[in-house]
Amino acid sequence: MKNGAVVRQFNDRLAASGLRLTPQREQVYQVLLAHRDHPTAEQVFLRAKPKMPDISMATVYNCLDALVKCGLVRLVNVERSATRFCPNMREHFHFHCESCGEIFDIDFDSAAQNRTFGIPRGFRVARYEIAAHGQCPDCAGKPAS
Repeated sequence: MKNGAVVRQFNDRLAASGLRLTPQREQVYQVLLAHRDHPTAEQVFLRAKPKMPDISMATVYNCLDALVKCGLVRLVNVERSATRFCPNMREHFHFHCESCGEIFDIDFDSAAQNRTFGIPRGFRVARYEIAAHGQCPDCAGKPAS
C-alpha cells in the first residue's frame, strides 16, 4: 500500500478489531483498492495469486471476512449472484447494470436522504443498503439487439 493514511487506517482498524496485520490480508485489501469494481471472492483470489502464488481460496475468504468484520470492506449482494466486496466505506448506494453486470458506486448525502426516504423522526440510520437496477450509460447507449 502506497498511501500512508490508507496504511495507518488499515493497521488501526485491524488492531482495533483484535486482528493482526498479515501479508495475505494486506494483499487482499490491495486487490480491492486497485480496481473498485466490486469483485467476487474468486476474482479477488485470481487477482491476488500473481503476487502471492501460495495464497489459497480459503485464505482469501478468511481475509475478506476479517476485512468486513473490522469495517474496511462491505458486502454487496445483488440478487442471486455471488457476494461482491466494496472497499468504499463512505455512504453510497450501488447501481447494478442488468446488461453488463457491472456494479457502480453512487454517492449521496445521507442527511438529505433521510428526508427523501421519509425516515420518521427519532429513527437513527446506522447504514444504508440501497441498490438501483437498470442500464449503465454504456449499455443504455447501445442499440437494442
